[in-house]
Amino acid sequence: MSFGGIIAVWQIQSDHMKTLHDRLAVITGASRGIGKAIALELGREGAALALVGRDEKLLADTASEAGQLGAQSDVFVVDVTQEAQVRSMEEQLRSRFGHVDILVNNAGINVRKPLVDFTLDEWRNVVDTNLTSAFLMCRSFVPMMRGRGYGRIINIASAMSHVSLPGRAAYSASKTGLLGLTRALALELATEGITVVSISPGAFATDLIAPLMNNPELNAHFLGKVPMGRWGDAKNIGKLARFLCSEDANYITGTDILIDGGWTAQ
Repeated sequence: MSFGGIIAVWQIQSDHMKTLHDRLAVITGASRGIGKAIALELGREGAALALVGRDEKLLADTASEAGQLGAQSDVFVVDVTQEAQVRSMEEQLRSRFGHVDILVNNAGINVRKPLVDFTLDEWRNVVDTNLTSAFLMCRSFVPMMRGRGYGRIINIASAMSHVSLPGRAAYSASKTGLLGLTRALALELATEGITVVSISPGAFATDLIAPLMNNPELNAHFLGKVPMGRWGDAKNIGKLARFLCSEDANYITGTDILIDGGWTAQ
């Protein structure tokens, strides 16, 4: 066989190895950090991507990187706390694709301060972004998963839903609520071939915790709680999400997976 023929066979085999070929994945908060890492990993496995967030430029950057991996992607500039915007995106995806296979609810924010110093607007902003958005997205896209014998919903929770720190009341409350949503929805969809799992990251080097990483004292204090003594890499969460979307994970549902360097084992 000629060298060109070998390359052609290798390419065909590589395409067949893409386990998420013909799957459509919707990822919120896909412009950076964990959401971006998940999007790129799913795209690497052949999934078409609907990249959702509020920063069009950063979403375009994610789309560009996904394109270099051979993934088709579309950008949706949407505030996922707003019902009308989520419904509009639902209609766009329904008309263009007719279905959704994978939904990753990753959008999240944090406000760090004592509970008594929170304004009601600040509290609602954290809860709406971290929890209510997942409700809105699931309500819109679960019906587009049904009847296909396959579906994956991944909710990005946090180690802060298992333990907490001072100043994390709103964040911990919203992420703990996400665990409850995961369990209940998994039971509702158990006979549909749709799994619902949450991932609880610990100390990962993302923009969300940049204020801690950039403060030497806080950085040392935070890492002192992590037995492995280092920040996690968002790519590891991307690989975990890829596994959860595979057929090998089709019996994993209604549970939370901690990925925290041993933090909550203490």
